[in-house]
Amino acid sequence: KSVILILIFASIWSWTIIVEKLIKMKRLKQIESEFDEIFWSGNSFEDLFETFNYNQNDPKSKIFCAAIEEWKKSNKINNINSSNIESLKERMQRSMQVTFNKEAESIEKNLTFLATAGSTAPFVGLFGTVWGIMNSFQSIAVAQNTNLSVVAPGIAEALFATALGLFVAIPAVVAYNKITSDLSKYFLSLESFIDEFTTI
Repeated sequence: KSVILILIFASIWSWTIIVEKLIKMKRLKQIESEFDEIFWSGNSFEDLFETFNYNQNDPKSKIFCAAIEEWKKSNKINNINSSNIESLKERMQRSMQVTFNKEAESIEKNLTFLATAGSTAPFVGLFGTVWGIMNSFQSIAVAQNTNLSVVAPGIAEALFATALGLFVAIPAVVAYNKITSDLSKYFLSLESFIDEFTTI
């Protein structure tokens, strides 16, 4: 019963993560589309900075603002010229990369649980099955009776643990593969933006 409770909790937590990540990915793609439309509209970087600086839910906006903040900081200290432009580019790129790493870590939070659940849940269920069958054999020994009515409840409970383990594992693995694939494409898009903006 403890194994069954653990698997039920794992299933609930897995589905919570799956739904949350799918909603988040849909939202991120929508925000990214809005960002690209505004960014490539031809406005100055100062205007874009004023627009995007208030959007704290969009990783791309944060990356852009981190670069502009570094540029403004350098511009206050000394006028930008050819001698320090390479140094500025490096600092801006580092600033964007740090922001990217923080955002990626935040987006991927709790995702490893799906991988863990997908790989371990069948074995946890199997452990419950073995335990249930052991109880059935003990029932036979105590009752000294091999009648189906003696062993059926224990075996049914044991097989339910295996089924529950698979019920946890299969959606977790499918969702993990789907979400990680979508995230890889999204992160690649952010890295491409960093390269494009550095070039600009």
